[in-house]
Amino acid sequence: MQNFRKSTFLGLCLIFLMTTVSFTSQVRSFLTLPTQQRIPVGEQVRLDLDFPNEIMEKLSLDVRTETDGVLKIDGSEMISEKVLGFSQTWPVAIQPGKVKLNLKLFGIIPLRQMTVNVVAQNKVYPGGQSIGVMLQAQGVSIVGYSPVKGHDDRNHFPAKEAGVEIGDQIISINGVQVATDKEAARVIDKAGDSKLPVEMILKRNDRKIEVSIAPEYCKETERYRIGLFIRDSAAGVGTLTFFEPNSKTYGALGHVIIDAETNKQIDLGHGKVVSAAVHGIQQGKKGQPGEKIGIFQEKGIRGNIEKNTTVGIFGEMSKIPENPYFDSPLPVALVNQIQPGSATVYTVVDGNKIERFSIEIERVMPYNRIEGKGMVIRINDPKLLSITGGIIQGMSGSPIVQNGKLVGAVTHVFINDPTRGYAVPAEWMLNETESITKTRTISKIDPGFLHISRNS
Repeated sequence: MQNFRKSTFLGLCLIFLMTTVSFTSQVRSFLTLPTQQRIPVGEQVRLDLDFPNEIMEKLSLDVRTETDGVLKIDGSEMISEKVLGFSQTWPVAIQPGKVKLNLKLFGIIPLRQMTVNVVAQNKVYPGGQSIGVMLQAQGVSIVGYSPVKGHDDRNHFPAKEAGVEIGDQIISINGVQVATDKEAARVIDKAGDSKLPVEMILKRNDRKIEVSIAPEYCKETERYRIGLFIRDSAAGVGTLTFFEPNSKTYGALGHVIIDAETNKQIDLGHGKVVSAAVHGIQQGKKGQPGEKIGIFQEKGIRGNIEKNTTVGIFGEMSKIPENPYFDSPLPVALVNQIQPGSATVYTVVDGNKIERFSIEIERVMPYNRIEGKGMVIRINDPKLLSITGGIIQGMSGSPIVQNGKLVGAVTHVFINDPTRGYAVPAEWMLNETESITKTRTISKIDPGFLHISRNS
């Protein structure tokens, strides 16, 4: 029994020691080395380790390129493979390609293998302008139930009783594809007047569902209805993040536009962005998000909306939006180049004037791409805090610049602390523009969000 207790104690001590050691900055610098990394042309290929000099002297790095001409070291092109000590000059990437790194101890024992993809340096014009967003859904969405007062003076819910759910999307009614709430109301009334059922095809969680509904005549509206609130569009104010001059593609908002009632992503039919002016601010407070109050303007920014994604909306603009702070494009930082520390955000809090404010990047989360929340930020600028109280609706998409690079955009606020929130890395947003430029078809330019609903 005594031996068992002794061995248990020693085991617990060993676990404690290993846990303590694993959380030292030296060990963390090694454990957090990525196996896959991207760097732009012009940057050094290097490893930053926090070990004492005695250990660093025993480490070496085998650097191998798949093709010649990718790296340059000490002014000369590096051919094929080279072994580097940590006291030597690091190679510089001079053109896109792939680099294999092998970290070794005593030149023999492999510790970590890594792949570095050298990519072209992308440059964009940072935004900061307030924009009005008008989004037309693909089909019409069901956002609520609406009672139909029948001849018996009772409330009826024909669609609900037939199995229609909030969040469903109407694809067609009696074989007619409907794109607006007015079209849906017209087809339903026509079917009821002809004493025909409403045969409806719905989209629910990527599944198609067919339902048959008997429309009810409504005494209040004097037409046939099936008892639904439906909506075909959304509109609101946000912020432009960047403009890519070669493809004339913009990115904005930094997050997906969702239906406020159903909390689901709006399937894009078509949409556009226009200039907006801020004429009021509702300050953010703990538990109560603030908001920019804006109005759409006829002159200025004009663009279409081609994608509504988890990292923002994207489309085409005909010209570079004016920005007093940037007369030339800035490099887009890769996620691994973003550092915790001070940065600057650009946004509008009065009229159309873009202003810059200080913020702190508190944390970088490079593996959180699905949710688009790659950074935690904190507003620390006294002027911005006095005006907005922190991050508010309408600031979504406001560009963040650090060390001369566009690093990301403001996206979400922490409800319990409006001075803090999330941001999305600019690299993730820029990646979404690549598919647009490949598949873009020429289209003529003719979201807090305001919601437009109609009874049907």
